[in-house]
Amino acid sequence: MDLDAFSYLLTPAGQALLGSLRDYDPVRELAEATRLRREHPAELVSAALGQARLRQRAEAKFGADAYRMYFTPDGVEQATRTEVAEYRAECFKALGVRRLADLCCGIGGDAIALARAGVAVLAVDRDPLTCAVARANAESLGLADLIEVRCADVTEIATAGYDAVFVDPARRGGRSGGASRSESVRGGGRATGGRIFDPEAYSPSLSWAIKAARQVPVAALKVAPGIPHEAVPDDAGAEWISYRGDVKEAVLWFGKNPGSVSATLLPSAGTLWTGAPLPDPPAGPVGRYLYEPDGAVIRAHLVAEVAEQVGGRLIDETIAYITADELRPTPFATAYEITDVLPFGLKKLKALLRQRGVGVAVIKKRGSAIEPEDLRKKLKLEGPHSVTVFLTRVAGAPSMLLGRPVNEP
Repeated sequence: MDLDAFSYLLTPAGQALLGSLRDYDPVRELAEATRLRREHPAELVSAALGQARLRQRAEAKFGADAYRMYFTPDGVEQATRTEVAEYRAECFKALGVRRLADLCCGIGGDAIALARAGVAVLAVDRDPLTCAVARANAESLGLADLIEVRCADVTEIATAGYDAVFVDPARRGGRSGGASRSESVRGGGRATGGRIFDPEAYSPSLSWAIKAARQVPVAALKVAPGIPHEAVPDDAGAEWISYRGDVKEAVLWFGKNPGSVSATLLPSAGTLWTGAPLPDPPAGPVGRYLYEPDGAVIRAHLVAEVAEQVGGRLIDETIAYITADELRPTPFATAYEITDVLPFGLKKLKALLRQRGVGVAVIKKRGSAIEPEDLRKKLKLEGPHSVTVFLTRVAGAPSMLLGRPVNEP
């Protein structure tokens, strides 16, 4: 879809056609397109069908709003989930922000949340189509009086007079520069799917974004969750955010808790933070309970803080599983009751699960080269019972831990 096709979509004819496609079945798209082209121009039909598909995909992130909004393919994939954007907007509001420059605004997901929180937003993007989409979203949601969309290079925007800036630089090879937007205790990871994990390869670069952040009272820079901790400036606070256990992003805050490290679990589990991270906890034997810290906790290097909460220890110096002899629930880790601790062995595991009538196994791994799906196929499970199997290391040795979440009967 180009800018002309999108503009066509905003006409009364385009709106009527798009409204009629809310519940269409993508499996029948060819037949639907053939039917519609008898009554509408082919360009309009293609644009409407494409937008209908994108709206269906976007519902997971934007809920019912998705069917009043407009998207680009990159915009759906890269836009901030509504719950995360709303949380960040409330943080800005609590810091007294009333006027904010949203640099690399994309299709406007963050700008929408900010405007709904009462913040006036200058939303900037360099791509004309993306700007048109962001502007249409602001108008469709009744927020045009609070969101000004400007098509420009973000590096040329003067932010003097704004209370804050939010920068979401491009972190994928397919995005145009400045245009739109490990399993160990210490985390880690590498680039996949076109993602760029070198902060200086962001567009604009992290160093430029940091310079821009220091020119206003408050700033937030969205970065990849795998950012090295040593890349975080001393005058910034670093926050890792997960949604329902899935790590979504990291944010560098300026003007808010400088030097702090935090993990925020959404939708409502709260924030774990520290100004001085604890040293790694010691390793020891596996106890009755195993705690699996949330991914944001691991990325934030706050496993030791969770271990202190539950009175636990690591099962291995390099593995982010905590064990304890007593149960102390925490929102920052999932607790399991462990029934078996065994050296790894496929035959032994198959025999044990067959003996116990296990038909469903949730297989988790940390510090193991074995792929859960491959193992599940080899187990050939049958039976009415379920179990959680952890493939990991205990005191350096490949091991299997069997158990179940403590909230299960």
